[in-house]
Amino acid sequence: MTMSETTTSESMGLKDQLKSFNRVFWIGNAIEMVERLAYYGLRVVVPLYIVLSIEEGGPQFSQTQKGSIFAIWAAIQSFVPILTGGYADKFGYKLTVAVSTVIKIAGYLAMAYAIEIASAVSGGASDGVAGHSTTLVCFTAGASLLALGTAVFKPGIQGIVALQLKEANASVGWSVFYQVVNVGGFLGPYLASVMRLMAWRYVFIACAVIISFNFLLLLTFPEPVRETSTADEAAETTEQDNSLLVKLLRFMKVLWDGVIGVFEPRLAAFMVVFSGFWAMFHQLFDLLPNYISDWVDTTMVTDAIVAPLFSAFGGTIPAEWAGQVPPEQMINLNAGMCMLFAFIIGYYTGKVRSMTAMIAGILVAAGAIYSLGLSTNGWTTLICIAAFSLGELMSSPTKMRYFASIAPPGKKATYLGYVNATGGIGWALGSLIAGKMYEEGGDKVVLARRYLVDTLGQDAAAIKNMAKTEVMPHLASATKQTVSAAQDLLYTTYEPNTIWTHFATIGLVSMGGLIIFDLVTRKTEPKWETPILLVLTGAISFYTYGLVPALIFVGGMLVYMGLQKFRPQWLPQGQTK
Repeated sequence: MTMSETTTSESMGLKDQLKSFNRVFWIGNAIEMVERLAYYGLRVVVPLYIVLSIEEGGPQFSQTQKGSIFAIWAAIQSFVPILTGGYADKFGYKLTVAVSTVIKIAGYLAMAYAIEIASAVSGGASDGVAGHSTTLVCFTAGASLLALGTAVFKPGIQGIVALQLKEANASVGWSVFYQVVNVGGFLGPYLASVMRLMAWRYVFIACAVIISFNFLLLLTFPEPVRETSTADEAAETTEQDNSLLVKLLRFMKVLWDGVIGVFEPRLAAFMVVFSGFWAMFHQLFDLLPNYISDWVDTTMVTDAIVAPLFSAFGGTIPAEWAGQVPPEQMINLNAGMCMLFAFIIGYYTGKVRSMTAMIAGILVAAGAIYSLGLSTNGWTTLICIAAFSLGELMSSPTKMRYFASIAPPGKKATYLGYVNATGGIGWALGSLIAGKMYEEGGDKVVLARRYLVDTLGQDAAAIKNMAKTEVMPHLASATKQTVSAAQDLLYTTYEPNTIWTHFATIGLVSMGGLIIFDLVTRKTEPKWETPILLVLTGAISFYTYGLVPALIFVGGMLVYMGLQKFRPQWLPQGQTK
């Protein structure tokens, strides 16, 4: 950066920087907001739809099946950008965004009609069958398309925005971009609440319609001119002369580099250690909607806030809500707080070390997750969501700054390229853990069936075949009490709230691992760093995810270390030292 650029960067005030953004920058932000509006319109309610009963028009998947859906979703959305990030530069940013939009529309519609598609494919065998395997495949295919479209979208839109920024306004520009993400995330759940009152299918269809508006926005500006070097141009010319076999080999080399690069010891250790935070984090969106629906009484919030708001605008609370606040509206407090406080939290965390901010954020978030299990009162849940949001704002945005700081010389770009993998590991494996745990000890209907059979001695086959919507009324009748009292009985008997203790512990283990990681990478002699990180990775991954993931992480690191010693030419460029 030249001296004049430095001076400009330091002298431009916030108002001047905002004025310096061009039309394409704001259009790019609008495209991002539309995409996030559609995405989060679905994201916060889809955990409820996945387990919705057959009688209510849902596929009635189990919590375990839900966990597997989210694991696949997470893997595709988080890891695909590692392998395909360069394609936006090669084929154009507008084309990338357009292609991603087509894929996402297909995903939304496939999820909307998964039950009907499964019926056609299975010849009607899946009709009325809870969690049928064909329906599961069709719905997961739709979720995978949505995840793939999201993964393709990110490098395209980020490339459009990045090319509109200069050194003098980049910091504020990316802050604006982050705020826009949360504006879309905040508005989406309100859309979903309205749509699902009419029919659940309309949630998916509305999201598909909304994101299609991005085609119109793409027509309002020309393709941004990307910066190219002489080496890039020479490589493109050479590639035109390559045979199909050479292109295939090059593709396989990119795939190999993307996979093996994850296991560079310092990089792999950080990703595994910090992934525990993301395993905990994603339960706010994947598990909490179901937990609120099953166990939390939000009538106090309705009476104090929601009912007066409806009344102020001349409306009444929808009868379908039964006096409760929809889970997506409770959780939407998270997006609202991120939208309002991202700037100020970012300002204060910028005054301390990245690691200090991350550790403090994880501690706050873990405390909030643990506290979710202390009470079924709606106010407690809202306070916990608010506290978690503060912890998120302290730790999540800071990871980019820390990720860059721990990169050895010459590896900064490589490290930042893997930043999404950290969240992907935690989201994918955490989803499998949460699905299994909630199926066994949290799902209200599953526990009601268990109580009817194990405690009341009713016929197991009859209870298993009972419609999902009939189970709780039947339990209330069998125990001669109200449905609400029967719910309290299940809560006291099976303590489903303990799942939050488990994920809070995962968060705290992640925090402890980060402290050790920081000390090792800053103060340990180089010859001891890798062995210690290997042990740290194995211990934390074993506790958090189990034996098989631990063996995969440690085994991958050992393979990488072997290649580094005996076949360094097999490693990605920039990771051979």
